[in-house]
Amino acid sequence: MEPVTEDIPERVAADTAYQNAKKNSDKQNARIEHDKALASVIVGVMKDDTELFKQFSDNPAFRRWLGDTVFSMTYETPDRHP
Repeated sequence: MEPVTEDIPERVAADTAYQNAKKNSDKQNARIEHDKALASVIVGVMKDDTELFKQFSDNPAFRRWLGDTVFSMTYETPDRHP
């Protein structure tokens, strides 16, 4: 399984707080919960892929790119009916 395009997005999408924010909040709050979930997943990946963790920790451009990529892969605009 490719970590960046499969494993990480799946693990972030499964995060309960992120799922709740997507369903019950706006995009900005969902992004905040996404970023927390992503950081948690990256820490979990650290023992298996130290280079990915190092890039995420030390390279702001990579962290931003990964955050934007995973968010766009996992965030779907919920249907809101008044």
